[in-house]
Amino acid sequence: MERRFELRKEAMLAECEVAPQVFHGVMDRLSKFVEPFAELLRQPAQRRHTMEYMSGLVSDLERKNVESIAYGHDQDRRNLQHFIGCAQWDHQPLMTELARQVGQELGEDDGVIVFDPSAFPKQGKQSVGVARQWCGRLGKLDNCQVGVCMAYVSRIDHALTNTRLYLPKEWAKDRARRKAAGVPKEIRFQTRHEQALQMLEEQGELLPHAWVAGDDEMGESAHFRRDLNDRGEQYLLSVAGNRRIRDLRAEPPAYSGRGRLPKVPFQRVDQWRDSLPTSAWTKMPKRDPWKSKSSLARCRPRSRSTIWLTTKPW
Repeated sequence: MERRFELRKEAMLAECEVAPQVFHGVMDRLSKFVEPFAELLRQPAQRRHTMEYMSGLVSDLERKNVESIAYGHDQDRRNLQHFIGCAQWDHQPLMTELARQVGQELGEDDGVIVFDPSAFPKQGKQSVGVARQWCGRLGKLDNCQVGVCMAYVSRIDHALTNTRLYLPKEWAKDRARRKAAGVPKEIRFQTRHEQALQMLEEQGELLPHAWVAGDDEMGESAHFRRDLNDRGEQYLLSVAGNRRIRDLRAEPPAYSGRGRLPKVPFQRVDQWRDSLPTSAWTKMPKRDPWKSKSSLARCRPRSRSTIWLTTKPW
């Protein structure tokens, strides 16, 4: 594991230390939180099982599986197993309610929507979406599942609001495998960028924001950047330093008088960046991007491996 990931892991573990006072009245708070989501389920039994399952996850049970949670409530395990594994219910209204609450509680006009694909190491051929693909957690190609997460960030706080499980092409085309794993027929192959745009379309209006942000995996697609621009979204996306681009503001080579008009040649992003004069850059405080509400400023990064692309005219 790279050193930067080790440091982040240590910081996250330190944040996991919770004072005992936090748990006072937790069940009452949990019931209040779950209530608007459970009310979106059609059947009374489903609403009841929702609370039972959630309370089991935060209980002191040694093994927090469905069977243990059911027995903890002195119930037949089959009812809860059917609710978790087989019952038909639409998750979309629940995700919409989550986004509505996040926008209401944390929303600010200059908030940021962040997209981030995240991989989970996973073996076997039956778990949906498992394939040999890039796993950032391991830092290599390996068998894993990939989820595209959508988060909302403001000065008040940050929260996840939506997610999509990425279905590789080999999965999307395999009817027998899809049927055995229970993949709905309406699910078709989508790129991770298409999944991000779909989530933005579903929840963007519920989350007041001025920017869309993402890492270099999100920023590498010119189509994604174009689609964001077409939607009137300002974006701040990382791209790999070796990506080749054409500076549309640069003067093209002189016309020789024959053939087509010449265009500005493509060049590596890091080379284009290093060719800019010092006056083309504006420094910004790294930990306070909302100090000035006028815009996010562009800054020269320390690393040569990535830079940031933005729609904001400078």
